[in-house]
Amino acid sequence: MVHGTSRRTFMASAAAILCLPRGAAAAAKGAESLPVVRIGTLKFGTVSWELETIRAAGLDREAGIQLEIVDFAGNQATQIALQAGAVDMIVSDFVWVARRRAVGEDLSFLPYSTAVGALMVPPGSPVAAIPDLQGRRIGVAGSRIDKSWLLLLALARQRHGLDLERAAEVVYGGPPLLNQQVETGRLDAVLNYWHFAARLEARGMRRLVGVDEIMRALGIEAEIPAVGYVFRESWAGRDEAAIKGFAAASRAAKDLMLSSDAAWERLRPLMQAEDEATFLRLRERYREGIPRRWGSEERAGAARLFAILAEFGGSDLAGDVTSLDPGTFWPGVAF
Repeated sequence: MVHGTSRRTFMASAAAILCLPRGAAAAAKGAESLPVVRIGTLKFGTVSWELETIRAAGLDREAGIQLEIVDFAGNQATQIALQAGAVDMIVSDFVWVARRRAVGEDLSFLPYSTAVGALMVPPGSPVAAIPDLQGRRIGVAGSRIDKSWLLLLALARQRHGLDLERAAEVVYGGPPLLNQQVETGRLDAVLNYWHFAARLEARGMRRLVGVDEIMRALGIEAEIPAVGYVFRESWAGRDEAAIKGFAAASRAAKDLMLSSDAAWERLRPLMQAEDEATFLRLRERYREGIPRRWGSEERAGAARLFAILAEFGGSDLAGDVTSLDPGTFWPGVAF
């Protein structure tokens, strides 16, 4: 068994061997002088939709950078690769950034998406509101410290005096399996990540409540980016042109994906949509998650969100962190 630093080095090395940059050779032609931004991601993760748009439209070159995409098999592998210096940037959530900053890592966060999950029920379900979940079998994607689940727990307790962990039978599991179980009637409801919830919507499932609605009910009015691009402040400081160029390319891709249906046709293979209804619903929900604003109000909302998550998730989620370090969010961008 490999432990500590040795384990980190081993996994990063293994990931580097198994995962090669997509399109690196082609991108290198005529771009030798451009700063390279190496981003580690999951090949079929939703972030690949934006990255593919950047590359296909040449938005990285226009922004003065060369984007190099490195595929990994899982989120933990991307995190280890960033910590080991194998990539410059990954996608993660700001809670992880805050926790790593608390132990001395100079990580920072650039918004990517506000898309969050939703609580889905079958079309004929008698469940019409959160109190109706009492006695029901609920599937939750991830684990007991899944952030969407913690927010649902908070709302159920604050608004309805309901402890859902005790009042319902909770089943934690992988997103695809939970979708299958709710469709076959083994679950009464499922709280799943946004793109899995969108697939259920396309098949006629009913959206009981979105996590964005839960946040507003908890007093967080601003749209908070649930996930973002994560990088080291020291890297951004050494290569300011690279991080500013990437931020500009990311924004340009978002604008294109909002305005152009044609841009989405190229993404069909990555989206793996079973049919046209699924493709359209995925496109709709993705667009809804594109951040429109990122300023002081959103940063304050993120701090309030973190406080709720830390209260309900405890040290298992937030470690010893009780409030957000100001450097959690990179100060070099606002919109």
